Amino acid sequence: MNRFGSLCCITLLLGIADSTWGQDAKADDSFGPVVPKARAVSSQPVHPVLIHNEHGPLTRVVVEVTEGEEAVAKSFVFQLDGTDDLGDLESLTLFSTGDKEEFSSATPIGEPAKPAKTVTFRGERVLNAGKNVFWLSCRLKPTADLAHRVAATCRSIKTTAGELTPRDDSPGERHRIGIALRKHKDDGVHTYRIPALATSAKGAMLCVYDMRRRMGRDLQEDIDIGLSRSTDGGQNWEPVRVIMDMGEYGGLPQEQNGCSDPGLIVDRQTGEIFCFAVWMNGKPGKHQWNDDGSEPGFEIGKSAQFLMVRSKDDGLTWSKPENLTRKLKQEAWWLLAPSPQQGINLPDGTLVMPVEGRDGRDALSTFATIMISRDHGATWTVGKPAFSGGNECQAAQLGDGSIMLNMRNDHERFRAVFVTKDLGQTWQPHATNRNTLIEPNCNGSLLRVDYESEGMKKHVLLFANPHTQQGRTHHTIQLSFDDGRTWPKSHHLLLDEGRGAGYPSLTRIDDRHVGIVYEGSQSHLVFEKFALDELLKR
Repeated sequence: MNRFGSLCCITLLLGIADSTWGQDAKADDSFGPVVPKARAVSSQPVHPVLIHNEHGPLTRVVVEVTEGEEAVAKSFVFQLDGTDDLGDLESLTLFSTGDKEEFSSATPIGEPAKPAKTVTFRGERVLNAGKNVFWLSCRLKPTADLAHRVAATCRSIKTTAGELTPRDDSPGERHRIGIALRKHKDDGVHTYRIPALATSAKGAMLCVYDMRRRMGRDLQEDIDIGLSRSTDGGQNWEPVRVIMDMGEYGGLPQEQNGCSDPGLIVDRQTGEIFCFAVWMNGKPGKHQWNDDGSEPGFEIGKSAQFLMVRSKDDGLTWSKPENLTRKLKQEAWWLLAPSPQQGINLPDGTLVMPVEGRDGRDALSTFATIMISRDHGATWTVGKPAFSGGNECQAAQLGDGSIMLNMRNDHERFRAVFVTKDLGQTWQPHATNRNTLIEPNCNGSLLRVDYESEGMKKHVLLFANPHTQQGRTHHTIQLSFDDGRTWPKSHHLLLDEGRGAGYPSLTRIDDRHVGIVYEGSQSHLVFEKFALDELLKR
């Protein structure tokens, strides 16, 4: 598997190299073999470096000193030969994090440096027995090219015990450049979560998300739906627009009128854009997915409400919220909500939007399905539940015209996958249902991409999620060339192996590019851009 973003972690023991350097320990005629005092081990966790972040950790160096040894680090030399364009970088800084391997900017070593092929940091640092951790970090310019990579390798460390030459066990690994689309405390908002990404009919990229104003928790809380918009393929994003805010409806405070889990669909024939979200009124301390956080019926204040706003000017302005609850939700259901993903257009103009809900009080009384519109969003019809015990989902049309629904599965840590040939009236399990695509119970993203190869029309499915059953780490894109029956490891792209909240959303940017927003380890919302050729030819 090729991995593009990387960290370089180098462990050094001061003294003579042992066999991990590819050298044998020397023998002494009188005293026998000399005990090795130095070795080098490198590990390379993957993540992007992000525009708008103050710090972009590049290289982690762990200098390990044996007990009883004394040394002081004098200088560190790094080479940036693998960086595509040094002009993408604003500055470089070296930090000490003591014996902690996690990045921290609390203790800089020496002065920040200007980008160059070879960069030296000078400044004395006592090396204690055990681990001594250092990080090289970069700050990117706002103009850094999203198609470029950044790489830095530690070449030497001068100490009072001699000069050390680190071994790089993973040469050629490089960091992708991305964008910190939304961060903690941007615009005074505590937490940004639950992104849904789409591309308008005119080519603008639209990302909607939760603006969790006071704290990181989900509903019920003071949460509005925000929108970020880009008209240049994701390089620059306009200031945030708040497109759904229920204020103090019913005389209740903002924290009892939260909106969450936005979903988007673009009508490619009319250009109109629809955004859906779930609204809770009252019920402080409750959650719409748990117990009586939402109840049967339609009443505001008891049942969570299904809201919609729309834009007819490419996402610049939006209508006031329209309540669709009585039109869409069955009275016996405890909840109906949009899935926080992008909907799709069928060739005949039918709009297909994934939705989710609860038909009972128990934890596994959840379901996923689709709703459709044949009249450009004037009316919507909700299908039959595809799967019980699943919720967040995304739809894609397969080669035979059927619709695949790929779902978060609450039963076990495999994705649930069902297919319908009649727009959600009946469903059949796919061959990979609950046995192929692993997950940690988290939202995922499925996208069909059509392309031409050697004069032939083809399509591929892209799937993104945290590719693990243990936690929301290893954010990965996978490709399937056979309508989801197989997902070859040769076409897995690891984006970020660090811990984030997951929740990816994919979109086709233009004929040659795909974009993703996900909740990664380096920012609340991370945007990355990929050339389609790169994904197809891995």
